[in-house]
Amino acid sequence: MSRLRDLREDKDLFQRDVAKVLGMSQTGYSKYEVGTNDIPTDVLIKLAFFYDTSIDYILGITNEKDPYPKVSREKIGI
Repeated sequence: MSRLRDLREDKDLFQRDVAKVLGMSQTGYSKYEVGTNDIPTDVLIKLAFFYDTSIDYILGITNEKDPYPKVSREKIGI
């Protein structure tokens, strides 16, 4: 999960700063960064919005840092 560390450091933040945004302890967040714990879906969503990137980028599925364009609800029938 070095991408999490890279994203955090790009914003000049400490682990405790991101942990506070997520409402968790620094130790808990640290375990996501080093890969000790899997990141729950709700936390992935918060991180993607916080860093303005996609979940795929955070997980290393893509190297494209920009988030996907948003689709209107009408286009997908919701």
